[in-house]
Amino acid sequence: MSESREKEVVAAVHPQLFIGGHWRDAEGGRTFAVEDPSTGRTLVEVADASVADGKAALDAAVAAQADWAATPPRDRGEILRKAFEIITERADELALLMTLEMGKPIKEAKAEIAYGSEFFRWFSEEAVRIAGRYSVAPNGATRLLTLKQPVGPCLMITPWNFPLAMGTRKIGPAIAAGCTMVVKPAALTPLSMLRLGDILTEAGLPEGVLNIVTTRSTGEVMEPLIRDPRLRKLTFTGSTEVGRTLVEQSAEGLLRVSMELGGNAPFLVFEDADIDKAVDGAMLAKMRNIGEACTAANRFIVHESVAEEFGSKLTEKMQALAVGRGTEDGIDVGPLVEAKQRDKVAELVDDAVGKGATVLTGGSAPEGEGYYYTPTVLSDVPLGARLAKEEIFGPVAPIFTFTEEADALRMANDTEFGLVAYAFTSDFSRAVRVYEGLETGMVGLNQGIVSNPAAPFGGVKASGFGREGGAEGIEEYLETKYVGIAL
Repeated sequence: MSESREKEVVAAVHPQLFIGGHWRDAEGGRTFAVEDPSTGRTLVEVADASVADGKAALDAAVAAQADWAATPPRDRGEILRKAFEIITERADELALLMTLEMGKPIKEAKAEIAYGSEFFRWFSEEAVRIAGRYSVAPNGATRLLTLKQPVGPCLMITPWNFPLAMGTRKIGPAIAAGCTMVVKPAALTPLSMLRLGDILTEAGLPEGVLNIVTTRSTGEVMEPLIRDPRLRKLTFTGSTEVGRTLVEQSAEGLLRVSMELGGNAPFLVFEDADIDKAVDGAMLAKMRNIGEACTAANRFIVHESVAEEFGSKLTEKMQALAVGRGTEDGIDVGPLVEAKQRDKVAELVDDAVGKGATVLTGGSAPEGEGYYYTPTVLSDVPLGARLAKEEIFGPVAPIFTFTEEADALRMANDTEFGLVAYAFTSDFSRAVRVYEGLETGMVGLNQGIVSNPAAPFGGVKASGFGREGGAEGIEEYLETKYVGIAL
């Protein structure tokens, strides 16, 4: 990809705040730098919002709420459909922008563009399916009417690992339901969201429905909004630690809250599994997004009789991956998003090795610029290793072993998290026992990927609550009102 094309794509982004349908500078002209993680060099400076800027964004959302809620569902759906079409047409441009700010290879960025845009198409269809019910009271004296109405102004805080899709997964149902919103994208990767603001405007979204606030001071700028009585919903995707803080803050206003938090996904391989299919599934579950995904397989729990074969074949696949700048042809693994993330991955690997794990491949960061870490497979990992409990968020596959089915389930559930699990087995009865016994919100059975706009995404335990996607996703943005009608 030429340097001139990269500059052209970055230059197309408005590096400002998007409030009330207009691009504007932050108070005092404050800015912060967005880096290219493959080099550590600055791509562009974007607006660094103040508390006053955040309040202005909520003011705009509140002012637009009544008219937007009254907009016909078909009209709201058509805006989403148009935005889906624009994103699809500009997939190459958007993918390059995403690769530059986040690091993932172009082919992965294109996959996210397709995935993220599909939320707009899905919820464009759900907008016209919002319905209540009508029934007769048991005593026959009253009629019972229920209807669905938009929750109201929402605050959306999105993460850096899927810069577009984590936004469309929240924005899509909000638009469909008739809610206005303030979106705060991650400071590491704000450019894709800023570009999305342009696209939704082009698609016909009215002023004030979507407001985008970029800032390095998330807590300082967002907390006043969370505590503002005009805000009616908070949705966050990110770490469990931050999620707990946001839930505490939301309690004051008794907000509707949905949280998609951390994961520690187990990947179970039973002795009767098709090992080649399990390895292919493992590559999807581990290496999607360079391992920087809450759904990434974090612990490979493999039956002792097939652990050596599984480890050998997984190692062969990992060694074949090409590491480099995501804009280059043939690259499979780009840099991690920042030095802090790379250093954490290195710490977790060093801890496991120090406690007895064996490095089958990788195990270090290559020299040179950029925040790279070599794809790594570890065997004989002890349960006392930190990465048995902590989310890795990088290209590292630790293998643990088990003997009995009950042991595998116990190990899989031995975590505070409960987002997703994967299981490979050819025994149908075992499959049922396992997916019923796993304490997670989602299960990939004989497949290494679960994310689908048509399915409800979310977890249990410390992985959060609420669902995004599927028919369930729009319910997070709707209130149920009951009317008792006397005869």
